[in-house]
Amino acid sequence: MDALIQFTTSGSLVDLVDKKVLVMLRDGRKLIGVLRSYDQFANFLLESTVERLHLGHEFAEADIGVLLIRGENVVALGEIDLILEDEVPLRQISEEEMKAKLKEFERRRERDNSIKDRVMTSIGFVSDRHEGDAY
Repeated sequence: MDALIQFTTSGSLVDLVDKKVLVMLRDGRKLIGVLRSYDQFANFLLESTVERLHLGHEFAEADIGVLLIRGENVVALGEIDLILEDEVPLRQISEEEMKAKLKEFERRRERDNSIKDRVMTSIGFVSDRHEGDAY
């Protein structure tokens, strides 16, 4: 048996402790922070955490601080290259401005989906646009 086979358990996370990581959650949020601890269920404790909000070529960061994330909500985890992090090809804007833009984007998307659903229903298709834990 090859001794260099990569671990696929939570034990393989030991190399990421005390490093800056990006965590993607099931609800679509992206969190950036320093991984301080984890357990056998892949629950993570992040320090200096920010939520990265983005739309188009703009982004904002919402300060969170210390955060405990349940492992069942994690979709992906990756180490951040600290050198490349300084060269983000997006323009940073304020958190309030980004939240207003995201709210308007969501309002437009809901309106467009409502129109699409009415058209599809009128020609015999069934609408299936339900958000949630249907993974």
